[in-house]
Amino acid sequence: MTRRIHLILCAAGALVLTTVASGAGAPGVTPTEVVIGGTTPLSGPASAYQSVAKGAAAYFRYVNAHGGVNKRKIKYIVKDDAYDPSKTVELTRELVQQDKVFAIFNSLGTEHNLATRSYLNALKVPQLFVASGATAFGKDYKRYPWTIGYQPNYRAEGTIYGRYVAKTSPKARIGVLYQNDDYGKDLLAGLRNGLGKKVKQIVAKQGYDVTDSNVRSQIAKLKSKRANTLMLFATPPFAIGAYYAASTLGWRPKVYVNAVSSATNIMGLATAASGKKQTEGTLSIVFLKDPTDAHWKRDPGVKLYRSIMKRFKGGNPNDVYAVYGMSAAHTFVAALKRAGKNPTRPGIMKAATSLNVKNDAFLLPGIAVRTTRSDHFPLDQAKLERYHAGHWVSFGGLFRVR
Repeated sequence: MTRRIHLILCAAGALVLTTVASGAGAPGVTPTEVVIGGTTPLSGPASAYQSVAKGAAAYFRYVNAHGGVNKRKIKYIVKDDAYDPSKTVELTRELVQQDKVFAIFNSLGTEHNLATRSYLNALKVPQLFVASGATAFGKDYKRYPWTIGYQPNYRAEGTIYGRYVAKTSPKARIGVLYQNDDYGKDLLAGLRNGLGKKVKQIVAKQGYDVTDSNVRSQIAKLKSKRANTLMLFATPPFAIGAYYAASTLGWRPKVYVNAVSSATNIMGLATAASGKKQTEGTLSIVFLKDPTDAHWKRDPGVKLYRSIMKRFKGGNPNDVYAVYGMSAAHTFVAALKRAGKNPTRPGIMKAATSLNVKNDAFLLPGIAVRTTRSDHFPLDQAKLERYHAGHWVSFGGLFRVR
């Protein structure tokens, strides 16, 4: 009897060791699979951003077709929150408690990720490469060590615009349209920072809510203040609406549009709605290779991107938001490799906060993905670009701004 108990205990111990060795002890990790998930607006006012998740999903399918990571396939669950933070909370809980994901990856939206950040950190669930440039996802690392952003942060982006205006347009009278939340306010704070002593060049600012039907009244008020420079710190539907409203009012200011609304396909829609003269000369920042830019036509990275989009059903290959999603997925794969053969949640966070990754396929030359334990801003470089004759043209050198 004693011998039988001993054998049973040995067998149980061997099973535990086998489970740990296979990585199956971590939620969402089996010997053959790593399950991750996130939310994105597949419907609703920000549905243009669904390409971010689609691009990431296509890249994971490409990685899986080449053996996965350490012999594990990546299963990526995407849930539609319709750009509603209350739905984001509900669906994120579902991903953690029902789908048992290893990590939350690439969830989109500032208010949406802020709404789930405390919950995920309390449970020590990695909140990886948040699809938002809110400064909070980098600077709050001590309080929220399980969260990390990805794209250049909004405050840095606004600072770049402010510095450029202060240097090149001393007589600019700036009107600002901004989304009335942390996203828009971050960009506005950055603009003020970049202008420095010339902050009085901001002559008017108007906020809007995501529930607003249009921004015509806001644009009219900015025009009435005799602004000759318009900052569009807005998501695609409202940025397009702002161009259209300005054209109907006969107002053609010099326009700066934030990166989240500067995709070539979005600018094409804005041009169709408002006319070529309205969008011509618009400025923005760029950190990704634009698949519609003839400059990258023969580039190996863009060729890889297009082949992945075609073979693995990533959607519209001319949508730069898909490039963004693919770039974030590339970074996740790099972190997962660094986490080792038996990934754990603490292990993936350690890997995600000690990156020095070249991503020549999707990012502009000279831009690397770098993080440390005290630096949760993976991307901190960008160039300026100008919209001309239906295409973006980058100019100048790389900016590095915190």
